[in-house]
Amino acid sequence: MDDSYLLISPCRNEAEFMVSTLESVVNQSVTPAKWIIVDDGSTDTTPEILQRYSDQYDFIEIVTRDNRGHRSVGPGVIEAFYAGLEVVELNNYQFVCKLDLDLKLPAGYFELLIQRMNNNPRIGTCSGKPYNQRGNSLVSEKRGDEMSVGMTKFYRTSCFQQIGGFVSEVMWDAIDCHRCRQLGWIACSWDDPELRFVHLRVMGSSQDSVYRGRMRHGFGQYFMGTGLIYMFVTSVYRMLHPPYIFGGMAMFWGYLDSLIKQVPKYRDKKLRKFIRSYQWRCLLLGKSRATALLDNQQAAVWNQQARYGNDLRAS
Repeated sequence: MDDSYLLISPCRNEAEFMVSTLESVVNQSVTPAKWIIVDDGSTDTTPEILQRYSDQYDFIEIVTRDNRGHRSVGPGVIEAFYAGLEVVELNNYQFVCKLDLDLKLPAGYFELLIQRMNNNPRIGTCSGKPYNQRGNSLVSEKRGDEMSVGMTKFYRTSCFQQIGGFVSEVMWDAIDCHRCRQLGWIACSWDDPELRFVHLRVMGSSQDSVYRGRMRHGFGQYFMGTGLIYMFVTSVYRMLHPPYIFGGMAMFWGYLDSLIKQVPKYRDKKLRKFIRSYQWRCLLLGKSRATALLDNQQAAVWNQQARYGNDLRAS
């Protein structure tokens, strides 16, 4: 079986962290067939570091974009991702991954993800779990099992194409997983020791501050169609984890502020309804049970696709 995989890494001013990721990837038990790294206008020593690695490893290719003057998260990251995708033929690869450059990955990370996807053809996207280094301890970022995480979005190419790729919007890294499940695919992540990786930058801290990032997340939840009650419960849960109290409060305020201002929501009403229905199930049944029930229910959609090869994109 062709297990070739493509990595695309948008980056800007990552000199502080990127060597750890570069070393993690070049020392993988199964290295990528191609790694496109998109330098989104770095002003530090990122270009020099990238050049050194691309000279040494022929599967690394650098794409350089003009300096936009600031780090642009969310839509800006996806724009940079697609700048990298433009220079390759996606159909030449069985798998594609959007990979951040502030990670430290275990050596068998990608090999194990590929094995699990080959064992279950319904898995459309998956990942391991991110941890933060705090002193001598690793602390989980507490990401749900029903999503692949945004910093290592590992996709089956056929699934990535069917969902229409990533949307250039805030919460792109949740919308894609809901879209997968809507079309019958499974989206998941595992907390097995061999799939745990170190996230060298705290979630949401890549632009201005952690709290600004959490407010942005709250806006993103509103934009995606998340209901008020579900958002409140999620925010309370986040108050119990670092940054304690204020991180969850910032998330909820970002949501409320968008609600009060009646900011426009994601245009796909059918997907927003699908997401809200799933979230109510999570509140009533618990996330694990609700996800398992929905995945079983959506198996019929995936089986129809596998049997007839129909284009089942949601309208």
